[in-house]
Amino acid sequence: MTDIQKLIAKDLLSIKAVFFRPSEPFTWASGIKSPVYCDNRLTLTAPAVRTDVEMSLAETIKKEYPEAEVLMGTSTAGIAHAAITAHLMGLPMGYVRSGAKDHGRQNQIEGKLEKGQKVVVVEDLISTGGSVIEVVNVLREAGAEVLGIVSIFTYGMQKGIKRLEEANVKNVSLTNFDVIAEIAAEENYIEKSDIAKLIAFRNNPSDESWIGA
Repeated sequence: MTDIQKLIAKDLLSIKAVFFRPSEPFTWASGIKSPVYCDNRLTLTAPAVRTDVEMSLAETIKKEYPEAEVLMGTSTAGIAHAAITAHLMGLPMGYVRSGAKDHGRQNQIEGKLEKGQKVVVVEDLISTGGSVIEVVNVLREAGAEVLGIVSIFTYGMQKGIKRLEEANVKNVSLTNFDVIAEIAAEENYIEKSDIAKLIAFRNNPSDESWIGA
């Protein structure tokens, strides 16, 4: 567990951006029962946490992607983080829409992007990886060299890991599901015995046998 992983885990738990409720599972839109609720948008309304997140994103990009020339946020959750981090780093910033506009210049990529530029994609959360890989593909089709992704939090779901590998794209997250579960138990947000339930959910979200276990 790195210092950044621990710091961001504590931050996200403190503002309930990541909130565990294994005894009363949330229900996702898909119908899947989940012991965790995640809303990293809350970091934007908590100045101290926001500072930790953006400084950590900048530090991580400098370390993992030192050749970065442009930051591109995912729409919509990654836009603010990309903008703040790019400002801290003195880099250009843009974002990728979920689809091309139906008016004006019909852009899908907003902001200036030259062919061959080295890009890092900024995302707030990675679960199955589908949406962020679509962004990577749009940027590649536009001629960008995508160095990789930086995200605030990842579940570490096998489906997401596999998709990223198949797309040949690297992701570095500030913190992850396992670290947050451990910190949550240490700081009494959950019981130590709940960790096994959380990991069982993460490893196979469609299997609800962890409920009541």
